[in-house]
Amino acid sequence: MAASPLRPLVLASASPRRKELLQQIGLPFTVQPVDIDETPLPSEDPAHYVERLARAKAEKGSDLCQNPEALVLGSDTTVVHDGNILGKPANRAEGLAMLRRLSGSAHKVMTAVALAGQYGCYARLAITEVHFRPIAEEELLSYWNTGEPADKAGGYGIQGRAAVFVTALYGSYSAVVGLPLQETAELLSEAGQPVWLSWMNTDTAGSGNR
Repeated sequence: MAASPLRPLVLASASPRRKELLQQIGLPFTVQPVDIDETPLPSEDPAHYVERLARAKAEKGSDLCQNPEALVLGSDTTVVHDGNILGKPANRAEGLAMLRRLSGSAHKVMTAVALAGQYGCYARLAITEVHFRPIAEEELLSYWNTGEPADKAGGYGIQGRAAVFVTALYGSYSAVVGLPLQETAELLSEAGQPVWLSWMNTDTAGSGNR
């Protein structure tokens, strides 16, 4: 019996990291970037903050989508240190200040993912604890000058050069990169479109050896 047609999947983000993660698990999708106000509300809890933004992105992406059958993914990531939200640095001084705070300490990375469609909008939250070794000042300056930290929450990219700062990670690596894959798969399964359905017609020939 032929499988039912898959509903289109839309990623409400222009993030190359999120696109790569969806490609990693073999999902076909299109991209519909959205623009929302990411300013935290007064005294907003970090977990509430990231889930609110993920939902807002998914819902706005769903509103913009021309296909009512589409499933729209939204996601947001923030770094939390001593209870304080560290978003994307506004400038060099702020970026370096963030990295100095994270140096030699543990912090949490909170990433929420939301899936919107005709049935409503549902979200999941992943919290990962990341430990940094002490980072010398010349390292921080050199790292900032690579340009890598400028557009990333907390001022670093774990999938890039900042990997050398990490001594331990407890939780989801993909969530730290920008999209919690297990939670994403969970939402899709609950929407009646488990990830494995996308693999059924995948040509694995030529995938190569590890």
